[in-house]
Amino acid sequence: MPGLVIVGTQWGDEGKGKITDLLAGDASAIVRFQGGNNAGHTIVRHGEEYKFHLIPSGILHADKYCVIGNGVVVDPKVLLEEIEGLRKADISTANLRISSNAHLIMPYHILLDTADELKLGKLSIGTTRRGIGPAYADKALRVGIRVQDLLDEKILRKKIMAALESKQQAIRMLSVRRRKLQKEGEPSDDELPDDRLDLHSITEAYLSYGHRLEPYIADTAKLCWAELDAGRKVIFEGAQAALLDLDHGTYPFVTSSNPIAGAACVGAGVGPTDIDEVWGIVKAYTTRVGSGPFPTELHDEISEYMTERGHEFGTTTGRRRRCGWLDLVALKYAVRLNRTSALAMTKLDVLAGLETLKVAVRYRSREGAVLEDFPYHQSILHNVTPEYVDLPGFGDEITGCRDQKDLPAEALDYIRFISDFVGVPIALVGVGPGHDQNVWISAG
Repeated sequence: MPGLVIVGTQWGDEGKGKITDLLAGDASAIVRFQGGNNAGHTIVRHGEEYKFHLIPSGILHADKYCVIGNGVVVDPKVLLEEIEGLRKADISTANLRISSNAHLIMPYHILLDTADELKLGKLSIGTTRRGIGPAYADKALRVGIRVQDLLDEKILRKKIMAALESKQQAIRMLSVRRRKLQKEGEPSDDELPDDRLDLHSITEAYLSYGHRLEPYIADTAKLCWAELDAGRKVIFEGAQAALLDLDHGTYPFVTSSNPIAGAACVGAGVGPTDIDEVWGIVKAYTTRVGSGPFPTELHDEISEYMTERGHEFGTTTGRRRRCGWLDLVALKYAVRLNRTSALAMTKLDVLAGLETLKVAVRYRSREGAVLEDFPYHQSILHNVTPEYVDLPGFGDEITGCRDQKDLPAEALDYIRFISDFVGVPIALVGVGPGHDQNVWISAG
């Protein structure tokens, strides 16, 4: 039963979409198992750039099932916009399937998420303000609304009414804070969420979404079982990455779900023995969007170099990504956490032209202790200093390389050092954004 999980091994933005699209060629189904439209996957095909937030990265393969699993939270308006964008580009969505058990992002989730991020009484952690966290919170509180509810007007109306009632106090508090902030002139009026919520208009809008999405709604767990039991490959695609995992990441500066490989089973409805391989995606350097610890972050001309050459701006938010050297302490942690069987390295081409490449191989605590492993204690991680090994850089551009023998010796040495350090083979290296800009790396 050839199940393959693709996960990010850093703080996201590793290029998972490109690798999923590449490996989808011999798969029968691609399943997104967690996250929401806070994800952003960019795929470049034949010079055309495609950006997806909810739709799985295999959608450009017309003969593959593309599944939005039960572990995803779905903003139906955003999903329909993505479907319409694909239709205009003459890309079929006939094989798109949405789990009837996936939970919905509602207008009040976006309102509350935005309020939190504007620091209206809470810690700001740098979310995308898409309502993801509040939607997952409602799921855990058992007051969430699911995709299947879009197909039953009576149930949908009752559930929205109950949800609005439970949130009235928070909405009233937001209104008070809104007026106070408006008087103070900060934040600006257009930054503040609209706190006017109407049961009838929300219900009618979501019923309309349901009518349009009905052809795609299915028992997606059963679909996955059928493909796996027939011996066909199923790719399980995560959003975000291991260091943003709700349980195992740099909490509280994390996402609100579990992007690690183990969550694929829960988020898609398959069993642990359905998973045969786990591929971790790692960028040749490290980036992070939003707040939180980042031991190898740079604030110099090298960071500017990475940002410019790597076009390091978020697909979803457009925010500039923080850049730094590759952190092998964190990568080794993510490799073990996901039990990855292989790594795919992306954006190696961005490092071309640098005289020296640095990789962090250990940390030193504020008290001077040497830390070989990723610290479990958040206070320690916030105050560590990375210790680096210097490796020779490569001056030649590598975007035209398609074979291992075409890569500079220094680039191969960089790849091998990383692979040896974390104990996992690097099977594939990306040398540009294009679908064909890859080099397969042989063992040894």
